Amino acid sequence: MSQFLSNSRMHQAWLTCPAMPEELLADLKAMDEAAVSDAFYRELAFGTGGLRGVLGAGTNRMNLFTVRKATRGLGSYLKETFPSPSCAISCDSRIHSRDFAELTAAVLAEMGIRVYLYPKLQPTPMLSYAVRHLHTSAGVMVTASHNPAKFNGYKVYGADGCQITLEAADRIQHFIDAEPVLSDALPDFNHYLSSGIISYITEETIEAYYQDILKLRVHPCSESLHLVYSPLNGTGNIPVREIMKRIGNIQVDIVAEQELPDGHFPTCPYPNPEIREAMSLAIQKTIETQADFCFATDPDCDRMGAGVRVGNDVQLISGNDMGILMLDYLCRSAKPRDPAFPLVAVKTIVSTEMAAAICKKYNVELRNVLTGFKFIGEQIGLLEKEGHPDRYLFGFEESYGYLSGTDVRDKDAVNAALLLCEMAANLKAEGKTLLSRLEELRTEFGFYAQRLLTFQYEGENGAKTMANIMSALRAPLKGFSESEIQNAARIDYLNDETGLPKSDVLSFTLPSGFKFIVRPSGTEPKLKAYLFAQGVDQQTAEKELDILESMVRSHCKA
Repeated sequence: MSQFLSNSRMHQAWLTCPAMPEELLADLKAMDEAAVSDAFYRELAFGTGGLRGVLGAGTNRMNLFTVRKATRGLGSYLKETFPSPSCAISCDSRIHSRDFAELTAAVLAEMGIRVYLYPKLQPTPMLSYAVRHLHTSAGVMVTASHNPAKFNGYKVYGADGCQITLEAADRIQHFIDAEPVLSDALPDFNHYLSSGIISYITEETIEAYYQDILKLRVHPCSESLHLVYSPLNGTGNIPVREIMKRIGNIQVDIVAEQELPDGHFPTCPYPNPEIREAMSLAIQKTIETQADFCFATDPDCDRMGAGVRVGNDVQLISGNDMGILMLDYLCRSAKPRDPAFPLVAVKTIVSTEMAAAICKKYNVELRNVLTGFKFIGEQIGLLEKEGHPDRYLFGFEESYGYLSGTDVRDKDAVNAALLLCEMAANLKAEGKTLLSRLEELRTEFGFYAQRLLTFQYEGENGAKTMANIMSALRAPLKGFSESEIQNAARIDYLNDETGLPKSDVLSFTLPSGFKFIVRPSGTEPKLKAYLFAQGVDQQTAEKELDILESMVRSHCKA
């Protein structure tokens, strides 16, 4: 009852707030009791991924007031941490992304913080680049990545161009907690723009980014390519096509329905290049035009998915397999080095173990980090501190994120598109495809199979359900029914000493050598389970995954 009264009081306060826009006011007036509860039972949590939530009115929603509150907290942190703080800002194509970006700029400017804002939507990697290029104290990217249209979000970057650390996120949350949610007035963006404390990021930064991307070519090839590209109605359209044009040997057909920015994503309700549904129009066009392959970038253009035409069908390449192809290509193209200072590749702990076999062959050091590309970017910084940034070769994660340069410190689909096209052109010149090269690697190293299971727990009790499942998985292993898991080696990344930051992740390696990893999503009400198996061929490996899946599902059901 007390929670209901609290929710009702907040609902009333929002209804009577003089600064409430008509859109949010209409949302508030239409709420029934259940909607009020869901909109106000908590505040959006701020973490290393920033904010992410459903658009709408309420403390548990993405709106002007929750963005203002988070930005006030960020501003206080920046003023405490830097003598003359500054911030770069960008946004994607989502609903209200530009509104949130301009509000973020105005709130920071109101606090006396210098702001640099891209005049038009630009990808996440270009925000990371701007932070470093303009030497700002922080960066904000307004995006919900590949989530459905009803979501938006707000990612914060540190001065190194990486997403903020756990410590910084905790400190920012401390300042956010001290701020009221509602305000009688919101700051005027145009006032601060005209005063000069907010400046638009110029073409100089954009061109510098393009030049640094083009420097990542390792083996330019004049072999012609015909490909299909879809920006999935996001930010990739201009930068990806510009890089393709400058490469020069590529005929690019665009998926017209997904070419222009549109936050409603009318042809792909889940704009994620990891799934076939989002790629369906690109696949169709690839078959119609007889293109070599197709690829797509997600709305903020930090992830890239691709597929190769095989006759009148297209075979999609998983994030793990694309990471392996790129790693292999870069290893084969690398110049000989002093063995005392080998090249370094970085992957997340939930990404394929095939990387270890490839790195061993080429004498490349492989580093494993926690899930989240910020930990890959962090490794570049560590190599810089050691005086050997040139040791960094490549970083990837199974969720379609790749990076071969050091000027950006987050996954970069523009970088990935360049690598993809150069690699494909070189293979085509040899009479091969991405798929035939992948088969060669499997013949040499064995078949490494992975499977991702996602368990969704919606509503107020979702977080409790996930916490209970993780707690049960931390119970003594002898309590599990399956003999295999009773004898598993378990790593608890929250409580064990692993050499990595503490994180709510559990890894189980079974006596058979196969393993699975379970973790809560950092941005959505989901548990994710990553299954790993290896065999002499796909059939053998997939059978092992079937056994693992049955086991994991029995322990992760709500």
